[in-house]
Amino acid sequence: MELHGIHIPLVTPFTADGAVALDALERLAHDSLEAGAAGLVALGTTGEPGSLTDAEQDAVIEVCRRACDAHGAPLTVGAGHGGTARTAEAVAALDGRADAALVAVPAFVRPGEAGVLAHFRALAGASPLPLVIYHIPYRTGQPLGAATLLELLALPAVAGVKYAPGGIDEETIALLAAGPRGVMAGDDLFLSPLLALGADGGILASAHLETARFVALHRAWQDGDAALARKLGAELAGLSRTAFAGPNPTALKALLHRAGRIPTPAVRLPLLAHA
Repeated sequence: MELHGIHIPLVTPFTADGAVALDALERLAHDSLEAGAAGLVALGTTGEPGSLTDAEQDAVIEVCRRACDAHGAPLTVGAGHGGTARTAEAVAALDGRADAALVAVPAFVRPGEAGVLAHFRALAGASPLPLVIYHIPYRTGQPLGAATLLELLALPAVAGVKYAPGGIDEETIALLAAGPRGVMAGDDLFLSPLLALGADGGILASAHLETARFVALHRAWQDGDAALARKLGAELAGLSRTAFAGPNPTALKALLHRAGRIPTPAVRLPLLAHA
């Protein structure tokens, strides 16, 4: 699997009585792909997977799988736990249902960089499908340097990394200067500069909104049209700030509801709906 372009980690819409609104999810999936998204992510953080039952998770995957098949696009599905064995089981359960598994660096455990390497080597050795590593130290508590990320990206079973370090620093420069495959921006606000530095695309919640313009931003950097890319990047950074005005995906759901694209702005506890 080759990661590139704009992938959208879909929200899980809810009805007024709190059920999963599968019809609205299906519309979001098709709308995103028709607007040029290169792929979808189901059950990422934006999809509130921890608040869904197993049956609800299965239904979400099925809806997203059908949409991706209809458009010839890849589907990545979130999977993972704090322990390696349980994560391996979760990834194995996606065989035949997903094209890749999005697996975050273990949160709260803080195993150190050597532990993270061992974790993903074990997963890569057992996984029936490609892995996309989710690096987000803001949530996991575990930073990773460029050397460690490059070692992870060299594993044959690793398709790429959702890279969300919370900023751009010397480790970011070192990582992208090495020219690895499959680096996908995960901090929506920093999409444009990461693309300028050589990222292959982005996995971006705010790309639910103005999907075609996010796709155009990626294309502008690919085509070397820096003037257009800078203009789009500045405009879309403002949109991303609005989409993340509350804990994800609360503000995004409020915006989607306001636009008539999902039936309610509801989230499930412990999240509270955005005012």
